[in-house]
Amino acid sequence: MELTKKRWIILIASCFINLCIGSIYAWSVFAAPMAAYLSSLTGRTLTPGDLAIVFTICNSVGPITMISGGWINDRFGPKKVILVGGILFGGGMILSGFATSVGFLVFAYGIVLGLGTGMIYGCTISNSIKFFPDKRGLVGGVTTAAYGLSSVIIPPIANMFISNSGVTSAFFIIGTAFLIIICVASFFIEKCPADFVPTGWTPQAANVGRTLKEDKNWKGMLASPIFYVMILLLISGAFAGLMCVSQASPIAQKMVGLSAAAATTVVSVLALFNTGGRILAGYVSDKIGRVNTLAITSLLSVAGLVLLYLSGESSVVTFYMGISMIGLSFGALMGVFPGFTADQFGAKNNSVNYGIMFIGFALAGYFGPSIMRSVYSADGSYQRAFVIAAICGLTGFILTFVYKWAVKRQDHKTMSPPNVMAN
Repeated sequence: MELTKKRWIILIASCFINLCIGSIYAWSVFAAPMAAYLSSLTGRTLTPGDLAIVFTICNSVGPITMISGGWINDRFGPKKVILVGGILFGGGMILSGFATSVGFLVFAYGIVLGLGTGMIYGCTISNSIKFFPDKRGLVGGVTTAAYGLSSVIIPPIANMFISNSGVTSAFFIIGTAFLIIICVASFFIEKCPADFVPTGWTPQAANVGRTLKEDKNWKGMLASPIFYVMILLLISGAFAGLMCVSQASPIAQKMVGLSAAAATTVVSVLALFNTGGRILAGYVSDKIGRVNTLAITSLLSVAGLVLLYLSGESSVVTFYMGISMIGLSFGALMGVFPGFTADQFGAKNNSVNYGIMFIGFALAGYFGPSIMRSVYSADGSYQRAFVIAAICGLTGFILTFVYKWAVKRQDHKTMSPPNVMAN
């Protein structure tokens, strides 16, 4: 089967794999019952906020294996990387069911599962983008959307297992299922040849009006001032999304007064818009440009945060509108950035380059939930955290203009002819 057709099978397998690892976004559904379970074991009262460190570390360690796994992927192919990552991911979730302390849960879910997530995520997305140079934005959106879609599907399934069998059994069952799915799907993944060009696609024709970027390795990327603008843009954009995703269920219960069951619906709605934003923005960014799409999503995030700030007890409609906007803008950011990185620094080394860029996501994943937890502990409300996140969103909007200025300056230097004596 020629690669132009086979690439679709590889994309579908990648999406199934990302559907499994995206279950980390359903953490808030596990947080409350796990806090109650550990409280009963330790005799110490724990809240979902006390377990936010688990989600924070899970996001923070991802870039470690994204970079190392990306390096292996670029040399030996993604199949082995995804297989090992699947064992870590499924094994980490299964181990979480044996947790008897917050420390062990941090190790199992935060570190083991988090390392597996980073190893897989970088490979599936970067490899898929290489197979689709003609649809880079759309495929980046689709592969990351599968990752986000998991938190639409997993919360009700996890809730069912938690209600029927308990939270530890839910970890065992879901972890085993994901371990099998990822490892089987990894055998359908192939490495994209360096010289691959889809049948009927001409790179020159597809890039009319767009500057073709030279492939840069990680050293070349880090030497470019544009990288630092981009990673700050990623931090600013991901801050609000990760802040809300990590504690969507507790926010809905404490701020709006929703029941635990209704709060699970909030998690699914947030994830649904997160997923839709990835596909929509990926497609739109192929039409209007990545940075223009990011400028729009930055403003959308600010608007959503304003609505959350105005929400209170029984402000259900305002709250749902705000959380939906946050999900849409966060999803758009994550859908656009893989292609954005490949556009700027080339697709050849994108596995490692995007892994390094993803450090921005990890930083946002640490500071977003941490600041929200600290604000709630100090104020007894989330409002000040929404203000901080809105400032980050506005910073991201400003950075899109800084990026355009930096690119024009770089292109001007590149295109400037050497000094020639006048006739």
